[in-house]
Amino acid sequence: MCILITVLGPAACAAAEDPVAGPSPSPTAGGAGFFGGTDLAWVEITIAMDEELLPLLALVPANGSDPALKALSTEVTGVHERELTALRGLHDQAKLPAENPHKGMPMPGMVTPEQVTAAAAARGKAFDDLVRDHLEAHLRQGLKLAESERKSGVEPQTRALAAEVLRTRRTYLTRLGKGS
Repeated sequence: MCILITVLGPAACAAAEDPVAGPSPSPTAGGAGFFGGTDLAWVEITIAMDEELLPLLALVPANGSDPALKALSTEVTGVHERELTALRGLHDQAKLPAENPHKGMPMPGMVTPEQVTAAAAARGKAFDDLVRDHLEAHLRQGLKLAESERKSGVEPQTRALAAEVLRTRRTYLTRLGKGS
């Protein structure tokens, strides 16, 4: 019986089997490649959150007026793009479904398309304030999620990435003047 049924449903078990070669060898619990429910959820949610933030940050160079916020958004973009590469690698290693159930899900810290549209219409200080608010919410939620992964995750690569996320999110909150 697949443990993941309770977290992801029967499709999670089927996805772990190769129809030609049969079932995949089972990774050892606590070893690389063994993903628990927290690991799987954290990977999917963090991918969705990072992907939804990037369109907002892409507006900063043209719409923003604060040079420090522009520099921070450029740095956050680069870090999130590298994170996404690592997260997608973990996603594939865990054999998660291509369709992310968390994409577009309204949750704290998730930048919505409507928020990006509203920000695109703003300029200068009003725009900077919107970006700071959305970025702070994103960073704070990222901290909560990564802390959950750190406490309850079992897959070592995923836990290591969560530790890095904790470090970067705290750094960026400090640079926003919001502390952690």
